[in-house]
Amino acid sequence: MKQFTGISRSGDVKEAVLGLERPQLLILCGSDKEAFRNQVEEIEALFPGVPSIGCVGQSYAKTDVVENGFTVTAFYDGISARANVLEEAGTMPVKYIKRLEKDMNAVNGTAENMVCMDFCAGNDECVLATINSVLERKKIPLTGGTAWEGTVCCNGKVYENACAYALVKNEHGKIKVYKENLYTPTDTKYLVTKAVPEKYIIKELNGQPFADVYTRDLGIQEEDIETQTFVNPLGRIIGDEVFIVSLKELQSDKSVMCYRKVNPKDKLYIMQIGDLKSIYKSTIEHIRNDFKKISGVYSINCAFRYILFQQHNCVEQYFTEMNQLGTHSGLIGLGEHYMKQHTNQTMSCVVFE
Repeated sequence: MKQFTGISRSGDVKEAVLGLERPQLLILCGSDKEAFRNQVEEIEALFPGVPSIGCVGQSYAKTDVVENGFTVTAFYDGISARANVLEEAGTMPVKYIKRLEKDMNAVNGTAENMVCMDFCAGNDECVLATINSVLERKKIPLTGGTAWEGTVCCNGKVYENACAYALVKNEHGKIKVYKENLYTPTDTKYLVTKAVPEKYIIKELNGQPFADVYTRDLGIQEEDIETQTFVNPLGRIIGDEVFIVSLKELQSDKSVMCYRKVNPKDKLYIMQIGDLKSIYKSTIEHIRNDFKKISGVYSINCAFRYILFQQHNCVEQYFTEMNQLGTHSGLIGLGEHYMKQHTNQTMSCVVFE
């Protein structure tokens, strides 16, 4: 298997695909919602019938970050793929589950050589539950993320309120997915006693207003809550995995809106930031030890991680070292998907042998 990456900072599709021949799967990312529809249609005209998914958002290819422009990632020479879409993501994605079942049977991979990659326009938790009700039959792993502007594409068409997915089989090697947190749990633990899950709002922790508890325990002011998430987000432990909950916006009643759903009775920990470079170097070494040869890597890095790397002046170093694993590209996401979970402030990736 081989991975191609191409970029155009002006959004020119022909520039982004220069040198690309016979792709078997295309992953697209454009920063301009208004231009995205035309870009998707142009890709379909250039490579008719080739499975494709994508979304609006910022992205990266090898060592270049593309905050404005268009990127193309292509897989070829040894993969099988099917791409499709679950529509009505906000209300009833299960209505389209037969598409996923049919595609999984057609690709016919295993947990060792197949992956589901997805871009979701919202209601991530419900969509992931729907997708995994099919994937878990063969224990197929998943990686993906949340689109910007609520816009995704699949096979030459643009959708809103939908989830675009690709089922990808590596014909000549294995596939593995990974997740990386830059944070670890502290001993400070809470029970969510009041929340509005459908609005991603936490109202009370341990029976007290969210803002009162969070500011007291961290010794900060209410106006600091929204930026404190870069240092001390919340975390939910599921099994032996930690999934981050980013804080988005303080509400007038001292509740907080988050970037992912939180339910009453969830147990949450205050997280603490670790040594960024040490953590991502450890992840890279772990991946390298799992493979004799790596053909490509596709990752989703949270927008908050990207901002954090900028603050620590290590963006260039991070993407350079990730690209040394193998050709590397990905999305700067507004949320990340790993297996069955929607998470924040995280890196999720798939690695191809």
